[in-house]
Amino acid sequence: MKNTLRRALLAIGVAATAATAIGSTAAAADFPSRPITIEIPYPPGGTADAIARPLAVDLGKRLGAPVILDYKGGAGGAIATQFVAKAAPDGYTLVMILAAHAINPSLYKKLPYDSEKDFAPVSMVARLPLVLYTNPQFAAKTVPELIDYAKKNPGQLSFGSAGSGNTSHLAGELFASTAGVKMLHVPYKGGGPSITAAIGGEIPSVFAGPDSLGMAKAGRLHPVAVTSLERSPLIPDVPTIAETLKGFEVYGWYGLLAPAGTPKDVIAKLNTEVGAVLEDPAFKRAVEALGYIPTASTPAEFGAFVQTETKRWAEVIRKADIKLE
Repeated sequence: MKNTLRRALLAIGVAATAATAIGSTAAAADFPSRPITIEIPYPPGGTADAIARPLAVDLGKRLGAPVILDYKGGAGGAIATQFVAKAAPDGYTLVMILAAHAINPSLYKKLPYDSEKDFAPVSMVARLPLVLYTNPQFAAKTVPELIDYAKKNPGQLSFGSAGSGNTSHLAGELFASTAGVKMLHVPYKGGGPSITAAIGGEIPSVFAGPDSLGMAKAGRLHPVAVTSLERSPLIPDVPTIAETLKGFEVYGWYGLLAPAGTPKDVIAKLNTEVGAVLEDPAFKRAVEALGYIPTASTPAEFGAFVQTETKRWAEVIRKADIKLE
């Protein structure tokens, strides 16, 4: 009797496993059958928006279903991220995360989600190098000159950022610690105000995106260096910080997450189509003109990258003793 019952239970288990696998495959085969929404953690007009818009258009064409952008700004990206963490794990609700996703666990004592366990990585989308700008009237024009000035004037060389805990802030803290100097951080409420402050001479230097290169071309800012390992094709004559501080590398970055538990076949389909968009020559030309570096990845590669970035920025935040009220 016991053997008969055991065989019956085993048969039920095998059947259930097979049914689950078939259901998953069927879900992927039918996916998508309705619009997909990508939650953007910031208001329209930012760097996430600039890469998400062309991605959504081309991804929608490849998937045969509209891809809609929904903006839920606030709390350093946590509002949109929490929304997706609690969404149905069916592939129809994604979030475009930025570097803040890897920074926030070290800045906030308690987030309303687990940055790793509550999500399934889909793909990296792009990287965006920052630029170290100075006011054109400031005497130091190069990275070595800036470091020399900071060493001779400890704590007097200030740099602006888009806000405390922002990638532009942490880039400055990493620069200071790598160079072995002390700098004064001046946070602003967004990248625009920090650039305005640098142009007006309120601060001598600022870390910001390549979207401010127009100001440099107009002579209102001086581009000192870029934060990528390789020079930017947008400003090939401008050196990298790494040419002076070996190994220095900072990017804003963008990628897609789905809620944890999303079927692997659905994730695989999304990953394949996102990768195809990123490799499309027309897409690459359009976003590279804005400074983005399209960067495809497997889900596992993106998950590992986020973990590495989380550990990296945790150490920078600890050393700089950054605390948000």
